[in-house]
Amino acid sequence: MSVPPCARCRPSAASGHLRRLLRGPRSSLSAWQRRSQSSSSSPSEASATDASATEASTTTDQPEREPRTIFSGIQPTGVPHLGNYLGAMRQWRELQAEAHPEDRLLFSIVDLHAITMPQDARQLRQRSREMLAALIAIGLDPKRCTLFYQSAVPAHSELLWILSCTSSMGYLGRMTQWKSKLTENNNRMSLDDDALASKLKLGLFSYPVLQAADILVHRATHVPVGDDQRQHLEFARECATNFNAAFKNGRLLAPETITTETPRVMSLQNPLSKMSKSSPSHKSRIEITSEPAEIRARLRCAVTDSDNWVTYDPARRPGVANLLELWAQCDPTRRSPAALAEDLHGATLGALKRQAAEAIIAELDGVRDRYREALQRKGGKWLDEVAHEGAFRARQSARRTMLMVRDVVGLSYRRRGPMTQVK
Repeated sequence: MSVPPCARCRPSAASGHLRRLLRGPRSSLSAWQRRSQSSSSSPSEASATDASATEASTTTDQPEREPRTIFSGIQPTGVPHLGNYLGAMRQWRELQAEAHPEDRLLFSIVDLHAITMPQDARQLRQRSREMLAALIAIGLDPKRCTLFYQSAVPAHSELLWILSCTSSMGYLGRMTQWKSKLTENNNRMSLDDDALASKLKLGLFSYPVLQAADILVHRATHVPVGDDQRQHLEFARECATNFNAAFKNGRLLAPETITTETPRVMSLQNPLSKMSKSSPSHKSRIEITSEPAEIRARLRCAVTDSDNWVTYDPARRPGVANLLELWAQCDPTRRSPAALAEDLHGATLGALKRQAAEAIIAELDGVRDRYREALQRKGGKWLDEVAHEGAFRARQSARRTMLMVRDVVGLSYRRRGPMTQVK
């Protein structure tokens, strides 16, 4: 079936930022140093100096650099909502567009993380499949990046256990996700309460260790994260440091962070809370496969306030600010929320909702068709082929790390023959 072009082809404000992150270091010879050299030389010497500086600049502005390995994961919640797309998935697509040919990109559907909460087996498999189709629909190319289910790569779980043996209980106890669950409906920061302790599971406590294993097993050099995940990435770096200190010749790589200035996408019904599928109201969110009529209806019902004019004031008018931020994120000219509010000076909130809806519809143009095509291609077998190929490549990626880990820890090898040297 023919598929119309989508907003992924439009330039993004984050693209330049990502390009600078992925480029190698710039020349160490500054402009003022070159001017200083020119002014202290004779005309002929200055000419020679300028020529050599120009040549040096030409050669050093594009230096040789080590290939980058970029890893990130997303939970299998089925069809993603607009918050998932703007907060992570669109950034992955931009990373794919900016990556050099020698870079590796691995994006995982982290189904092992999902089972920290009770899951129906059939529903979990279906949601994982839907998430894979959604990643392809928004523009991720299985030929340019590795898309795989986390549970299809046993090395993730194996490294989890090994890292658990060098991870600090104190550090894990201070993780914000654990503390939020610990204090939920309970004012005491303690596990002494048996009733409370029985509700909290070890998987939730060790969740950050599995996240660290996800990253470290593929030797990721860069990890795109939002503000709410910075602590988890710092813990991954801590895990690498602890392992390398505990085991002689340990060589786990501590990753760097890739961030973009993407505001949190808030609920359309409660602008003080993040957009989430856990909300009981379906009107609180927009799925990336929603039809245009549905998007317009959700925006019309979005909670704002009683003042029927447009201003950007996140503290006093969070509902209106949320709509302006959504519009700004999907605006092809990348105007700021404040600038959009100025453009609508004197307009009603109804006009704002219509403008925001049309911007979101344009941003998601074609995603629904590509999503359905991915699910139906080859009678559904094509997605299985993508998952199988992604799992094979991910296992190959993890294997090199685990050979090193097993060697330095003193565990048995999984294959006969001499140990493969790891650089």
